[in-house]
Amino acid sequence: MKKYKLGYTSGVFDLFHIGHLNILKKAKEQCEHLIVAVSTDELVQSYKNKTPVIPFEERLEIVESITFVDEVVAQMNRDKVAAMEHYQFDVMFVGSDWKGNALFTETEQIFKANDVDVVYFPYTSNTSSTLLTEVLNKIAQPH
Repeated sequence: MKKYKLGYTSGVFDLFHIGHLNILKKAKEQCEHLIVAVSTDELVQSYKNKTPVIPFEERLEIVESITFVDEVVAQMNRDKVAAMEHYQFDVMFVGSDWKGNALFTETEQIFKANDVDVVYFPYTSNTSSTLLTEVLNKIAQPH
């Protein structure tokens, strides 16, 4: 019997790497059913001012193909409280790079009042989509 019945996590999942896989695997180890919300291109553009390298439909397909994932949904906004109300999960899994972020501090208080836990997993600092994009951009630069 796993600690949680319904787990939720979200992300862009651009340039999918081991850090993404680790979060999904660790999340599934703790919940019976794992919902993963993949950010749409429009959402990413709205808060990062850049379009993901891999288009939304392809990122969705990549995440759907992972055995640890039970359900994949489109993330069209960053409102975690609305997600909690809609999906009725009892735990949200997040990378530790978000701990202390204003977006999550208020959300944690609301979750706590609704008996929803937030579990932080260690951020994979040596591998990130941002770092991979920087390396690709350097390679693509004319010499």
